Amino acid sequence: MKKAIRTIVTALVASILASVCSGAASNGFYVMRKKDHQRPELDPWLSYITDHNGYYIGEDDKVIYLTFDAGYENGNVEKILNTLDRHNVKGNFFVLDNIIRRNTDLIIRMAKNGHVVANHSAHHKDMTEMSYEECERELTELESVYKELTGYTLSKFFRPPEGKCSKKLLDNVSALGYKTVFWSFAYADWDNNRQPDKEYAIKLITDNTHNGEIILLHPTSKTNAAILDSLITKWKDEGYRFATLDELK
Repeated sequence: MKKAIRTIVTALVASILASVCSGAASNGFYVMRKKDHQRPELDPWLSYITDHNGYYIGEDDKVIYLTFDAGYENGNVEKILNTLDRHNVKGNFFVLDNIIRRNTDLIIRMAKNGHVVANHSAHHKDMTEMSYEECERELTELESVYKELTGYTLSKFFRPPEGKCSKKLLDNVSALGYKTVFWSFAYADWDNNRQPDKEYAIKLITDNTHNGEIILLHPTSKTNAAILDSLITKWKDEGYRFATLDELK
């Protein structure tokens, strides 16, 4: 009996590993932090990302890509923009249908001031098992709303809702002309009712700064709005520059 159970478990594990490694299974994206400002590396299970027009980190250079996932405006998105514009730093905003419709002036400001405005999907659904046609609707619906209300063309960068990814999804959005962009650093900043302490956040973020960093920050975060000025000042003092996703190779 024990031998039979071991055989079944072994077969099941092998099946799961084969599925994940082939990119057929969906995963929640993550990346392990490394000490001493070293560049993090992808878990082997997620290695398919870089082979399918996906990015999680930039070149090994003193450059930071500030990326923001913006679904709605609560006063902090505007504060984030004010700080970026004051420092003449360009950010990269992945937006949803809701914020484009409700805060069109803010989205126009992003584009007009040189920030990248990119696709976070229209409805923030899990897209990992969607057909090509379903993915196309999610992306092109957002493109159309953005074009209609702002007059600008949405940038061809995509971030999957909640970071859920699969080889199938990356291939679908790549066929639609998009680069999929994840991140090399993120932290728990998304819950407005449990915002991290400012000093803690600054230390965590700066302790993990690394070359080519693609940092994910939620601009709805009160903490992020409060600390961004200090972060940018510190990064500039340390010799970092800020880039848009157009530089990704």
